[in-house]
Amino acid sequence: MGLMAETADTVLANGGEVIGVIPQFMVEQHWEHQGLTELRIVKDMHERKQTMASLSDAAIALPGGVGTFEELLELITWKQLGLYLHPIVILNTDGYYDPLLEMFQKAIDKHFMRLRHADIWRVAQTPEEAIRLLFETPQWDSSVRKFAKIE
Repeated sequence: MGLMAETADTVLANGGEVIGVIPQFMVEQHWEHQGLTELRIVKDMHERKQTMASLSDAAIALPGGVGTFEELLELITWKQLGLYLHPIVILNTDGYYDPLLEMFQKAIDKHFMRLRHADIWRVAQTPEEAIRLLFETPQWDSSVRKFAKIE
């Protein structure tokens, strides 16, 4: 069982609700999780990310592979552009995301990102801290777009 399925099963077993968003080609491979509260089938990966973002009030990036990296970086980009305004928390279990966080800092140091952009995400060391940060991190508004341009 994969991490996403295990996480979904744990949420469901504890009385939570899980909405799955899966592209059609994955359904054709029978990769969908049976027994979710709701399963939304979308056209492709792009629509999947848009749907997940529109359904969410916040995002927590768990340790993962390239798909997780890509989704996290897209959300960060959207937030930088004022297109996603909700909290983004990176769960840095055992320093998993340290190299990526160092890269973010390097981008700021080299002026590819503004110092203000470091406020786009928060970093948690434990799941409990990640949940706390979701509630403590203020929503952004679209006025952040004035910070998006790097000169």
